[in-house]
Amino acid sequence: MKISTEIGSIAKIAGEREAVRLVADAGFDAFDFSMFEMGRYDRATGGVRQTDHPLRSEGYLAFARELGRIAREHGIRCNQSHAPFPVSCEAIRALLPRALECTAEAGGEYCVIHPDNNRTAEENAGMFRELLPAARALGVKIATENMWNWNKTENHAVPAACSDGPDFLAHLRAVGDPFLVACLDIGHAEMRGLGTSAVRMIRELGPHLKVLHLHDNDLLHDSHQLPFTMQIDFDPITEALAEIGYDGYLTLEADRYCDGASPEELPARVREMAAAARRLDAMLTEKERKRHDLYRL
Repeated sequence: MKISTEIGSIAKIAGEREAVRLVADAGFDAFDFSMFEMGRYDRATGGVRQTDHPLRSEGYLAFARELGRIAREHGIRCNQSHAPFPVSCEAIRALLPRALECTAEAGGEYCVIHPDNNRTAEENAGMFRELLPAARALGVKIATENMWNWNKTENHAVPAACSDGPDFLAHLRAVGDPFLVACLDIGHAEMRGLGTSAVRMIRELGPHLKVLHLHDNDLLHDSHQLPFTMQIDFDPITEALAEIGYDGYLTLEADRYCDGASPEELPARVREMAAAARRLDAMLTEKERKRHDLYRL
């Protein structure tokens, strides 16, 4: 299995170009192109913050192409991307075709696009249907993700779009197109209050599961920490992945792990991220081998 990681957290410290180099040097096989700077949501205005980031400029495609080139020069690739959110913001929703374009230019196969947390499967299907012609033309599949809302009174997560297996499958079936697939966020699935688990959702999604976001938490908050540093048990999760024959990338979204790191500390943090991803890979590979041996008996 190949390993990948988001680069948004690394880019905050070193910029995207250096982030790709650091990911390659650490031993990752690919990078997840974080495109949040394309449209940073401004809660105060309900719109998008104006910045001078390349993804906000007329040269956004050239920038995406450059990151893809840097990756190839360092022996890795872009396997997937993450579009800006929340899509309930019209200004961000208008940027989603740009996110698909950038994914294609960087060489990615999948672009993760959140559903609107508070809309039904059929309501969200309208947005995905609008994007499908561009996705097909670019050869980029849309991967939507399991989401959550928060009950401040009871202090735990509550259901949102795609937050459990049945609702996730309802979203996929409402669109009914092979260019819309599932990205399972393991941390989200393990948050108390959603009435599900990562193992259950892996089994429910089955062949629809093409993309992963792997990170750890305290089984309550969306901590986005490095696997094996908090409370999620990855043993049954890798068992379930082996059970369904998952053959995609193991992509980390431990984007809080680099918080507070200095530029000098950053390479070591990225290497630690790669070591955690390789540990997950070893666990999954061993479970796949055991299942294969059982079938041969």
